[in-house]
Amino acid sequence: MKKQTICICGGGNLAHVVGGFLAAKTNGEVSLLTRHPERWNPNRTITVSDNDGGVFVGKFSNITSDPQIALTGADIVLFCLPGYAIAEELEKIKPYLQEKQIVGSVVSSTGFFLMAKRILPSGTPLFGFQRVPFIARVDEYGNSASLLGYKQSLYFATDGVENPVDLSYVFSSLFDIPVYWLDNFLKVTLTNSNPLLHPSRLFGMFGTGVQEFENPLLFYEDWDDFSSEIYIACDIELHTLMNKLHLSEKDIPTILSYYESEDAATLTKKIRSIKAFKGLLAPMRLSENGKYVPDYANRYFTEDIPFGLLLVKAFAEKMSVSTPTIDKLICWAQSVMGKDFLVDQRLEGRDVEETIVKYIL
Repeated sequence: MKKQTICICGGGNLAHVVGGFLAAKTNGEVSLLTRHPERWNPNRTITVSDNDGGVFVGKFSNITSDPQIALTGADIVLFCLPGYAIAEELEKIKPYLQEKQIVGSVVSSTGFFLMAKRILPSGTPLFGFQRVPFIARVDEYGNSASLLGYKQSLYFATDGVENPVDLSYVFSSLFDIPVYWLDNFLKVTLTNSNPLLHPSRLFGMFGTGVQEFENPLLFYEDWDDFSSEIYIACDIELHTLMNKLHLSEKDIPTILSYYESEDAATLTKKIRSIKAFKGLLAPMRLSENGKYVPDYANRYFTEDIPFGLLLVKAFAEKMSVSTPTIDKLICWAQSVMGKDFLVDQRLEGRDVEETIVKYIL
């Protein structure tokens, strides 16, 4: 198998962990394109530690904000970016893409394929993963990060890639787990992971009742049955949409199936027990009166609503699928975020153009 050279685009949690892991795996054949190269270790090294005592020390071939330098010689360009940053980054790399370079995203549920197909030249080979390979957190920016949890397998889809099965072998080797190809990019674009999980939990914590807390909440360890009920209801609406699009439950399992649960109570118990979720805080900030309140500027809101939940809603609207629970979450989220997305159950609000919706409807 040909040795792969990779360009990582991004500077957040996943860029640290995925970049560091792959840099260690490929012995330095990884470059990093980031807005703030000066904040990274001047030796270009990063240390990634996992929950099992494993330590990966990777060294980047270069760390730069210049896309021409970062992309030169790369076989794979891998986005590790939030949904709201993808379009700008695609425009940034577009002039410097080289023949046969494939461009992809570590997660596709914020609309990577939809944006890339619109922005990049026709025929650009694209790929994207259904779920992130790792749960990742930065420890010291530019120097160290924690890999909090592995997946047992990964799924990805492609568009315009000549030999996707061969690419699955490449990814399996890079990530040290089985990686399977799905034949339709909608199978990785429409998912019931963060786009449904995060908004359901946000509404479960902050959508009704108390808005001020003495202590910060734990996002997963404090998970409750109400959040599970909302999550399951959203998932049912997603699978109704999938049926309309002729997508199989085999490719996007239901939440109860994925988490090996039977109902809201067993789902709650399962989510609370996941080792990789331990200690992760809810998006909150300390207010002037010393109380903890929701942080509506956090990415759980600014990414998972306009580039996650609205993506599902836009496809549902396009296919005339009713989504009462998802609509409820959008209406609540836009009210606390000071946005206007949904009007009379239609995505016709004044702020829709700043979301993924403009690439769908």
